[in-house]
Amino acid sequence: MNSLSAPIAAPDARYYQKALDRQAQLTKPPGSLGLLEDCAVRLAAMQRREMPKLEKIHVSVFAADHGIAKEGVSAFPQVVTMEMVKNFAAGGAAVNVLARHVDAYFEVVDVGLIQPVALANVISHRAGAGTANFKQTAAMNDAQLTIALAAGQAAVARAVANQADLFIGGEMGIANTTSASALAAASLRIAAADITGAGTGLNAGQIDHKAGIIDSALQRHEASLHSPLAILKTLGGFEIAALTAAYISAAQQGLPVLIDGFISSVAALLAMGINPGCVDWFFYGHCSAEKGHARVLQALNARPLLNLEMRLGEGSGAVLAVPLLQMACHLHNEMATFSQAQVSTG
Repeated sequence: MNSLSAPIAAPDARYYQKALDRQAQLTKPPGSLGLLEDCAVRLAAMQRREMPKLEKIHVSVFAADHGIAKEGVSAFPQVVTMEMVKNFAAGGAAVNVLARHVDAYFEVVDVGLIQPVALANVISHRAGAGTANFKQTAAMNDAQLTIALAAGQAAVARAVANQADLFIGGEMGIANTTSASALAAASLRIAAADITGAGTGLNAGQIDHKAGIIDSALQRHEASLHSPLAILKTLGGFEIAALTAAYISAAQQGLPVLIDGFISSVAALLAMGINPGCVDWFFYGHCSAEKGHARVLQALNARPLLNLEMRLGEGSGAVLAVPLLQMACHLHNEMATFSQAQVSTG
């Protein structure tokens, strides 16, 4: 865990300024490409190059089961976690389709399914057979937390070894929006009702039940919720811990990160609490339809690229935003300057 607090270098301010200077010379009114300009300039600083590129995209989906599912907080049975891992491995999930069409490398990591999946293309880095029910006890112990964090770091190590330009983390775990809502409520010190949403498709009564379960857990564990890692250990999921560590590790190694939806953003919030410098390396793919996502994005001071009313998870919204980042690079690199095009300036 100590490695998570290792220093994070900021993106290079010299290349940020060079990219800003180039943007000022391109044949368009200043700022007219909005967030696309900001993305290109930030990528230039992260990559320490005047002409940024996004050619190799690495997508890691972390999967794990949750003990809190026993409290009836999801519209789907727990076996769906394992079934979806098999679907990921077969290439049939939404994130698989999106990853193929942006030519991304895709992997799925079992961080803690109740039953392991014996498939050659599922990476096993198991912290346990699902978390404990955090309504009754801490979700995981110290050893399990360490393993789950290491799973995220290992995924980033693979991405770096493959010379990736961008890391995307996804997640799968029935009841993980309950865990994420609890983590966000504890981190932001707000009531569960203010951040708990429909997840996989709950009705109003079921959402109230879910929020009540979370509030009960927050009261039970109040004395233990004293730091981001303690909150993660007490209320988290193995896949959320893996995401948290992956985001920090990517920033430590100078690898830009594109954050997905609510659960991924909660992991980013925890990562910021552990090592604040990591957020300088984050982009945000979208604002989801999940109730608490906008609140978490606000806490991250994030500007998401899309708002398509999605709430799937898996990393899908982040992968969907990849072409926008790529277009930001192409515009920055390939547009003519005023002098090249012989266009008058204002």
